[in-house]
Amino acid sequence: MHGGGYQDLGFARLDVDREARTGDPEVVYGAGKTVPQALALVAALRAAHPDRPALVTRAAPELLAALREAYPDQLTADDEARCAAAGPLPASVGTVCVVAAGTSDGPVAAEAALTARVAGAAVTRVTDVGVAGIHRLLAARDALDAADCLVVVAGMDGALPSAVGGLTGVPLVAVPTSVGYGASFGGVAALLTMLNSCAPGVVVVNIDNGFGAGLFAARVARRTGRPA
Repeated sequence: MHGGGYQDLGFARLDVDREARTGDPEVVYGAGKTVPQALALVAALRAAHPDRPALVTRAAPELLAALREAYPDQLTADDEARCAAAGPLPASVGTVCVVAAGTSDGPVAAEAALTARVAGAAVTRVTDVGVAGIHRLLAARDALDAADCLVVVAGMDGALPSAVGGLTGVPLVAVPTSVGYGASFGGVAALLTMLNSCAPGVVVVNIDNGFGAGLFAARVARRTGRPA
């Protein structure tokens, strides 16, 4: 049933008007949903927005398997990110560079990268450039400066966004991760470090929120209007 800008599927009211309001369609958050529920939502999104892929985040392995079976020729999936997009990817406008402090931050960085690509930006990756070996970051400066927006992902002390923000004036969104030993408090230490960054131009999303960072960065990149 349609009405009021949403589609009533019985178990969910799908916001089919979101793309018209914000430029991006609703996304399926896979955690807590059954496989049939998630597949029904993806099918409804594909019908409502045939020119945009339907993104599923935080998808369990069984959901990823079901999506691969349902969309064998139209699925972009990333097991590390626990995300999949059903439907053709849009043309790229602008570039997002996703920077990760360590390989342990990979799942969150991968979620940000796939989200940004699905949202219409080209994506580059810089991995394992944490501040414990700052020379690795310095060697990647050209990649940082070439982007229209940066997503900087780090756990433990969360210092990487401040270091990056001191090297470049590219807009930057920081993502704290829950990676670290006990005193990191599940990412709270990194979150507080990023919120207290002395580098100007750093904004922060919630712990492990690669999706939110990727969408923000893509919107910034798309505003540049430059084909990737």
